[in-house]
Amino acid sequence: MPHILLKAKLSLELPRINEHLRRAAEALPSAVQPLVRHIFEAGGKRLRPLLTILTARLLNYDNEDIFDLGISLEMLHAATLLHDDVIDNAPVRRGKPAAHTLFSPTAVILAGDALLAEGNVLVTRFHNAALSHCFSKAISETCAGEIAEIESQRDPLVSLDRYLSIITGKTACLISSACKMGAIVAKAPENIVEAAAQFGENIGIAFQLVDDAIDFAREEETGKPSGGDLKEGKLTLPLRYYRESLTEKDREDFDEAFRGGNIPDDQCRVIAETIRRKGFDNKTRTYANSFLEKALKALDVLPHGKEKELLHEMTEFVRDRKK
Repeated sequence: MPHILLKAKLSLELPRINEHLRRAAEALPSAVQPLVRHIFEAGGKRLRPLLTILTARLLNYDNEDIFDLGISLEMLHAATLLHDDVIDNAPVRRGKPAAHTLFSPTAVILAGDALLAEGNVLVTRFHNAALSHCFSKAISETCAGEIAEIESQRDPLVSLDRYLSIITGKTACLISSACKMGAIVAKAPENIVEAAAQFGENIGIAFQLVDDAIDFAREEETGKPSGGDLKEGKLTLPLRYYRESLTEKDREDFDEAFRGGNIPDDQCRVIAETIRRKGFDNKTRTYANSFLEKALKALDVLPHGKEKELLHEMTEFVRDRKK
């Protein structure tokens, strides 16, 4: 079985991670708790808490409170999901009804705010200014990434640098912060803290690139409609490769339809099939590998230990994931 060590480790830690998330939900005002339980019970990979825990343990910090530090960023992530689903009017989240379809959108937005505040409470209990600074920067950079994505929606001329900036903000920042906070709480020297942050940022960028490739996979393989990013007007890397392959006339037609948001479903299916047939999804994965190589170079700076093997396997998990 691929990634057997990582899966075994996550299966051991996941109950404790979820238990700490449950306790954090119970610490919130009663009006907020049903919405928060809904987003937590929808599941998730819980990679961010695991990265914090693994990094801290690799650097000889193994206190029980590492779980609270780890879930602080998972709470931030959950808040962004609640907000995103309202903004996008998404009907489902991880196969279940999105929270705003069961509760009022206003209540969902406020519940996300409460999650952010409670995550901050968990971090402040460490009485460590560097941790609080890292958490606050994670919030602001994630918000900036989301805003940049909204501003770039339905723009067929978004540059590659802009695209990378967006995914660094909306995805990689939290993963980088998860590793960085694990190193900070372990009182690691600055070069180790920076290496941990670089490891996380690069696997975070690769994670989103792979996610963008998966978006064009067949629905029967992922359980999600193929080409969701195209319908939402996001010029992700596979779609960029597709656009660049078009003749000048076809590109002009595509740009006009993309800007107008009026690409019909049958045309979306054709574009998704073309992306798969011409290998633009796999080309995106190859590009993601260049960031995983950077992640491994950063990982080389960290000390040896069994957790380092798991972090190495994390890069393989990101590379190989299919959904």
